[in-house]
Amino acid sequence: MALIQTIDPKEATGPVKEIYDKMLKVAPVVPKPLQMMSPSPELLSIVFQSLTYFLKNSSFSPLLLAHIRLLVAHQFDYRYCVAFNTSVMQMLSDLTDDQIEQLKKDPSTAGLEDKEKQLLLFVLKAVDTPTAIGDTDVSTLRKMGWTDQEMVEATHYGADMVRHGILFKAFKMDEV
Repeated sequence: MALIQTIDPKEATGPVKEIYDKMLKVAPVVPKPLQMMSPSPELLSIVFQSLTYFLKNSSFSPLLLAHIRLLVAHQFDYRYCVAFNTSVMQMLSDLTDDQIEQLKKDPSTAGLEDKEKQLLLFVLKAVDTPTAIGDTDVSTLRKMGWTDQEMVEATHYGADMVRHGILFKAFKMDEV
């Protein structure tokens, strides 16, 4: 059982219901990490605004964002999001379970165009070993056409997965 009481989408009212309803317009479910924020409608709103920003951001394809979520979740053993984003990846592409397992072992096999793949690998490195990022990493992405804003935003997106994973594990959300 989770350590905190969250608001189920069927029982939501007020600002929480408004956000859940918006979420259900873009996804078939309200993901558990979003529900985890329901005890704080203000935080829930911030998290939803961030999610909306990235979903509307034309710099990053939905497939790149799914790769970031899946692979950062895998790096940090955030099992719920590994499973959830495996499903998302399979909806967005024709990847098999075996191909996704290979991707988790070797992210450089990602079926993304080279520019996106390099940003993905940068984000994974930054999230895993931030002190290993150097000028060469950043200048390589710049030469590929990525802006500083895009690098910061993509890395923020990956780092957010770690934050959500910590909260998810701390409050035993998998045990609902």
